[in-house]
Amino acid sequence: MNERSAAVERNTLETRIKIHLQLDGTGNGSRQTGVGFFDHMLDQIARHGQFDIDIEAIGDRHIDDHHTVEDVGIVLGQAFAKALGDRRGITRYGHALCPLDEALSRVVVDLSGRPGLYFRAKFPAERIGQFDTELVREFWQGFVNHAGVTLHVDALAGDNAHHMVESLFKAAGRALRMAVASDAALNGAMPSTKGTL
Repeated sequence: MNERSAAVERNTLETRIKIHLQLDGTGNGSRQTGVGFFDHMLDQIARHGQFDIDIEAIGDRHIDDHHTVEDVGIVLGQAFAKALGDRRGITRYGHALCPLDEALSRVVVDLSGRPGLYFRAKFPAERIGQFDTELVREFWQGFVNHAGVTLHVDALAGDNAHHMVESLFKAAGRALRMAVASDAALNGAMPSTKGTL
């Protein structure tokens, strides 16, 4: 496959976001959103997905972190869609189970072109430091809507919210890594009986 990368910028009255994504990377890059725990989770996607991701986000954090987190999901989804192009030759499906101590998460993805989030995770704490755990779903909703992917997220076990969220992001990175990989058996064909995704 040719180099699969994208640069996307989005400016609104609530946020200013720039993202550069390289699908065939090594997990490098810089994540700077002003939301420390969220940056740590974005690092998990990059490292476990082997994606090079640079993210700069400035948001209306004097209100709260909602717009920043959601809009980063939107722009990262746009970057994935752009970097994937017409999606010829990709594996399309990916899945991962990732533990972190007592926590266990499962993520399954289909790069189908159809957005859908099926999120089954209840966290035992409303906040991890200053991070609102409700924003985990908001991030992934923004991502799937703009990446055009179907994503199933299941928190299967866990007592510690930090462990649960982190295992979820690690699993998502690994599932996406599998799905975007080239499938040599397809020989560049579309991974769909429809002939398009």
